[in-house]
Amino acid sequence: MAKQNSPSLIEVVKQVAEQQHSQASEIEKSKTILFQLQAKFQELEKEMDSILLETKTTEREIYLQDDAIEVTKYHCENLEAQVRALYSENLKLRHDAETIQEEFEMTFARNNEYREKIKAHKHLFWEMESKMPIMIELSKKKAVVKQLKTKKEELMRDLQNPEGSVIKQVQEEITLLKREITTLKEFINKKTDLLEEEKKMHAKLRKEIEVQNKRYDAILKRLHCQLNKLHSNKRQWHWNIQQLEKKAAELRKRLGVAGLQSSI
Repeated sequence: MAKQNSPSLIEVVKQVAEQQHSQASEIEKSKTILFQLQAKFQELEKEMDSILLETKTTEREIYLQDDAIEVTKYHCENLEAQVRALYSENLKLRHDAETIQEEFEMTFARNNEYREKIKAHKHLFWEMESKMPIMIELSKKKAVVKQLKTKKEELMRDLQNPEGSVIKQVQEEITLLKREITTLKEFINKKTDLLEEEKKMHAKLRKEIEVQNKRYDAILKRLHCQLNKLHSNKRQWHWNIQQLEKKAAELRKRLGVAGLQSSI
């Protein structure tokens, strides 16, 4: 009876030993898994701390960027107001330039009309002058002077004659000739004075036209400078707005990434 029970006890001991060995192995495996889980938990805690720190940094940057966005938005509104004001000024300058151009064209047309009138006046003056009795008389006097010169030459030849019968007649004719020459000189002096007055009037008008042309050239130059400056400012503002839009898009992108990480 005792012999039959002994093998069962050995088997029981073996089974208990195997169970203890199996339990010890399971415990070692559990410890290993526990150590791995603890290490993983510590890594996760460090990663969570790093994520929290990065989140706080990102939130701080977001607050700063929000302030920057508000400042930029305010600046953009100011720039838009300046652009509208400059656009209004540009329209006004364009209108002023068109008005000045119209005035210049009208003045130029009046100057051309005045030149044509002066030309016609000169032509009419010379034509009327040629028909004036005094000019006709002048032509006659010139013919008389020519005749008298011819006669004088003949008389000079006659004076070589010892006979002096023609001396008195020659002296009378010379006196008459001097009177005619004096009259002609006075007439020529009067005509010269009239021509000088005409020249002065033409010079004055020419100077006034030059002054007007210089004034209009200066105004047009100033308007071109203002337009060039306006175009340059508009390009600069356009570039600044593009940069601000790029920066705002980048901030929105970063805000989206930060929100996604927070949700994870």
